[in-house]
Formats: sequence, structure tokens, C-alpha cells
Amino acid sequence: MIDLTPLDVRKKRGDFRKGMRGYDPQEVDAFLELVAERMDGLVRENLAFRDRCDALEERVASQDGRERAVQEALVTAQTLREEIQEQARREADLIRREAEEESRRLRDEVLAQAREADGEVRREVELRRQEIRELERMRARFFQAYRGLLEREMDALGVREEQAPLPDVDLDEVTRGRYGKRPSSNPPDSGSI
Repeated sequence: MIDLTPLDVRKKRGDFRKGMRGYDPQEVDAFLELVAERMDGLVRENLAFRDRCDALEERVASQDGRERAVQEALVTAQTLREEIQEQARREADLIRREAEEESRRLRDEVLAQAREADGEVRREVELRRQEIRELERMRARFFQAYRGLLEREMDALGVREEQAPLPDVDLDEVTRGRYGKRPSSNPPDSGSI
């Protein structure tokens, strides 16, 4: 059996590896099993002391001459048993308090991390919303500018349509000037045009 002291229990607390949700359950279970085995040993020792006390009481009843020595041994055994029980109770209380404190600390730490993560997510969402609003404003400005451009172009086209028609141009004259030939005086065949 491994000897285990309260100091060992206190030191072991920092040796557990922490996972995402706290201590590694297998390590905690293994350590608790170790504590339970030691406690079983203490209980067996306690039972042995009780048995010894019972035996001493029987001897006292049968041997009046050794009554005082047996009484002292009984008192010593009872005191030892009470001290062991009190020590075990104090150690159990200490382990429980330390576990509760660690549990509260871990809970507070996790809650703080959750609040921080929630705040970051909210800030990120608000930032994305602002970006979307800015993009929507940019799109609206673009469409407004594009609409204005199109309206100006349409107005310009409308002004051109309203201008006086182009003068009639004599095609023979244009052709003569461009090619340097005189068109034939024969009118072109209407089927060849």
C-alpha cells in the first residue's frame, strides 16, 4: 500500500492536466481511487484498533490485577482512534474545501472566458453589420451616380434628336470627290441597288 499524507494530496492538486472542461477525468478518477484505497487502509486500521480495544476489555474483565494497565491501554487506544478519526475528518474537510474552491475558480474562469468570447462575437457581428451598411451606401451612391450619368447621356441624345435634320447630300458629288470619277449619266438600274 502506498503511504499518502495530506501534503501529498495538496501537492497532487496542481499535477492534474487541464482539458477544455477542467481536469482530466481519468487522472482525477485514478487519484480518487488512490485516496479511497488509503482511506480503506485507515478504516481497516481503525477496525483493528477497535478489535484490539475489545480484546483488551475482555482481558481487563478476566484479569483484575492488570486493570489499571489495561485501562490505560484502552484510553490510549481510544485516544488514538479519535485522533485518527479527527485527522481523517480534517483531511477530508480540507480536500472538500480545496475541491470546492478549485471548482469555483474554474467556473469563474470559464464564465469570464465565455463573457469575453460573447463580447468578441458581438463586436464582430456589429463590425460586419457596419461593413454591410457601408457597402449598401456605396452601392446606392454608385447606382445614383450611374443613373445620373445615364440621364445626362439620355438628355444629350434627346438634344441631338431635336437638332435640325442633316442637309441632303448629293451622293454623285460625294462619290466624284472621293473617287475622282464622274458617275455615268445613265441612271443606275433599280434592280442592281
